[in-house]
Amino acid sequence: MAKGSAWLALAAFAFIGCLHQTASVDRNNFKACDQSSFCRRLRQSESEISKFEILPETLQTYKQYILLDLQHAETKHLYVLKLAAVKGGLFHFQIDEKSPLSPRYRVTDALSKEPEYVGLKVEENSSTEVIISAEGGSNKAVVKVAPLKIEFYRDNTLVLVANSKGLMKFEHLRRREVKPAEQAADDGQDVPENAVEEPKEDPGAWEENFKSHHDSKPKGPEALSMDFSFPQGKVLYGIPEHADSFALKHTAGGKSDPYRLYNLDVFEYELDNGMALYGAVPVIYGTGPGRTTGVYWQNAAETWVDIFVPEQENNVMSSIVNFVSRSSQEDPPAANFISESGIIDVFVLTGPSPLDTYRQFTDLTGRAPLPQLYAIAYHQCRWNYNDEQDVTSVSAKFDEHDIPMDTMWLDIEFTDGKKYFLWDHNKFPHPLEMIRNLTERGRHLTIINDPHIKRDGSYYFHNDCLDRGYYVKNKDGNVYEGWCWPGSASYPDYFDPAIRKYYADQFLLENFKQSTAEVGIWNDMNEPSVFNGPEITMLKDNLHFGGWEHRDVHNLYGHMHIMATYDGLIRRSDGALRPFILSRSHFAGSQRYAAVWTGDNMAEWGHLQASIKMCLSLAVAGISFCGADVGGFFGNPDSELFYRWYQAGAFQPFFRSHAHIDTKRREPWLYPEDVKLVIRDAIRKRYRLLPLWYTMFYEHERSGLPIMRPMLAQYPSDLKCYSIDSQYLLSDKLLVAPVLKAGESKVEVYFPAKENGESDVWYDTDSYRMYASVGFESISVDSYKVPVFQRGGTIVPRKERIRRAATLMKDDPYTLVVALDKNGASKGTLYIDDETSFEYRSGKYLYLEFELKDNVLSSKKIDKTASYASKSWLERVILVGLSKVPKSATLHQSNGDSVTLDVYAEDGAVVVRKPAVSMLDGWSIKLNY
Repeated sequence: MAKGSAWLALAAFAFIGCLHQTASVDRNNFKACDQSSFCRRLRQSESEISKFEILPETLQTYKQYILLDLQHAETKHLYVLKLAAVKGGLFHFQIDEKSPLSPRYRVTDALSKEPEYVGLKVEENSSTEVIISAEGGSNKAVVKVAPLKIEFYRDNTLVLVANSKGLMKFEHLRRREVKPAEQAADDGQDVPENAVEEPKEDPGAWEENFKSHHDSKPKGPEALSMDFSFPQGKVLYGIPEHADSFALKHTAGGKSDPYRLYNLDVFEYELDNGMALYGAVPVIYGTGPGRTTGVYWQNAAETWVDIFVPEQENNVMSSIVNFVSRSSQEDPPAANFISESGIIDVFVLTGPSPLDTYRQFTDLTGRAPLPQLYAIAYHQCRWNYNDEQDVTSVSAKFDEHDIPMDTMWLDIEFTDGKKYFLWDHNKFPHPLEMIRNLTERGRHLTIINDPHIKRDGSYYFHNDCLDRGYYVKNKDGNVYEGWCWPGSASYPDYFDPAIRKYYADQFLLENFKQSTAEVGIWNDMNEPSVFNGPEITMLKDNLHFGGWEHRDVHNLYGHMHIMATYDGLIRRSDGALRPFILSRSHFAGSQRYAAVWTGDNMAEWGHLQASIKMCLSLAVAGISFCGADVGGFFGNPDSELFYRWYQAGAFQPFFRSHAHIDTKRREPWLYPEDVKLVIRDAIRKRYRLLPLWYTMFYEHERSGLPIMRPMLAQYPSDLKCYSIDSQYLLSDKLLVAPVLKAGESKVEVYFPAKENGESDVWYDTDSYRMYASVGFESISVDSYKVPVFQRGGTIVPRKERIRRAATLMKDDPYTLVVALDKNGASKGTLYIDDETSFEYRSGKYLYLEFELKDNVLSSKKIDKTASYASKSWLERVILVGLSKVPKSATLHQSNGDSVTLDVYAEDGAVVVRKPAVSMLDGWSIKLNY
């Protein structure tokens, strides 16, 4: 390269080096609200009388929606409200300018399909309100005329009020005058009739600088906001991704910034604040003892969300227990969404229960497809495994130390000079052989593929993008150049369908010849990360397909990247194999394509604690396949933190160890033998429960309900659950309370109250000790102990034969752990298929229900038309909670045969030994006393 280019490259990499040697995140690289002009302009903390009014005489009624004009009382600018009802208990409304100077961006590709709208009926249209009822239910919306307010009711109960505080703003598009109106008047000139003066208090309305970066804002100010109150709510949560408490904190009043939704590359991120991170899912929930309501704010621009919880002192979580018990006369919690551009596009999720509301959101945005079984087993990664020998050696060491592992990962150093789809053949001269060696041992490989493309004239991908006009453009229409890992880079415009197809085509085996159909893909740096850009991302006035500015679509960029990757992997195997993709950036609906991890965390106890809070927030936002870098990406964890993180990670949906290139190598056997054995035990716990995990993932695709759940999801009437984010539920079956602090010998576990105030029965999964009272219990822990409890009334499937990889356990026998409730009954499910393909969608699977009732345990198909020729069989039944040991048990098979089975007591439970019945068959086991 030329000397000038060489100097620029050197400077850029020096800059990158500075970034990654910082002790913690440099907040100066990222905006606060008062540094963002639209947040400054629109943020308000005090309620006011809204300046927007409905014009009731403009009502237009259609079968599935209504239209109403609304007007700003001062500017007289006209807007249009469109209101519709969606099947399943939702409302959808949009507000846009009636005649904008140019179209405003509307989010596409977040919803899984067009919503199924239902009929509407106008019950009343008066000078004060318009009342709309939804067909087929008791839901209604009341549109208040002046000032504008929209009330939403379910079962005649007011559950949500839009613009209740009067904080709605909507900056209409306008032309900037060369001279402000007042100055023109002072000069003796005529004042143009439609002249709009640039706000004196905010010169950033029309153009803005941040550090050395300039944002030209060619359309001028176009921000909007609306507040939502939750009359039945006691606590608000959602709007991931933030490294903060699960329950959202009070931010209104200016003592702290609002929560920010703006996808950014933030390494070594801070804890306990609303700073923007890698993903943005603009859905929020308000839960109270009787009702849960949600709001999905469908906007992909930079967004800030102010939270109103009047009783909270700012940033004091200890007050949650107090504020959830407040009287009904006090103001309900509220949230004010403030976005830089776009339109007001809102789905109201009316519940009524937390689980109903989560299901309504995934009905809109889609459900994660069932992954291959290996993807929910254990993954081993670091930046970087050095070469083929390193990969082979690490894989072999897992076998040597009898530690199961399913996937090896390769970070950016596997590429030829950071050129994706091309291998570094000095380090990896035989990639296909390396992949095949892993596959033959039942393992997989996942490799990274980021969106920045190296600007290198010898790189085919860059040349194609350049020649075909596939790159994002700058404001002048030229190809945008930024800096990332390759140095000078440009970024494909994934909003263009032709570019998405071209990118997806590169994964086809005829193009990416040194890959196989089994290789997983890791989409990193896709916020997008631009090392020399404003806030380490792309300029907002860059241009995308359709002429849209980057400011309109920023939070969707990573989503479009993984959508293209998913298409490529589907076509790579001709639709035969379920893809595995991991993404850092995400938006609403990203769960349809990829798993997510919590980014560049640190080897600190606080980051271990944050992993639970962050994954819970993502789970209720539709993204269940979540995990954190075990051990922390930055830093070197001590032994205790390391093994405790493995124990916590073993009970989160995505389970991967990962580390920065500058950290010490930390494969389990590099720690002392006693530590290695604890880690080995934690990983084996994961493998033992893979049948449960696989069933939960299938049921997630089927129902849309989160796998990892906050306590309030199942126990919304128990107010103590609202402030608990150190323990959680897996489905409705397990309660997990991992050790999250150094030196702990006890963990305080809270056993919740049901609606009637009574407790469920819980059993320690190690000792089978019963806990049947509401309240906190001190659970003693040693280095091996992970406090996990099975709920009475559930049946959990396990596999006890742990092999080197989950793929090798396919036909192994099952054990059923039957935990009795207070009535001596229990139910459970088990899902079985080929663990790799999409044939389950054609009925090739088994979905079984087990039930213990009146001393008889039985198995039957839930979906009777589905079938799969499983070779697996039932090896043991463990019954927990029996008051006495049966003398024997009798197995009755579907063919009419009966067999007497041995029964014995073992470790606090009763074991029925070797029923040896095929999982294909219907059967029952009667306990004989």
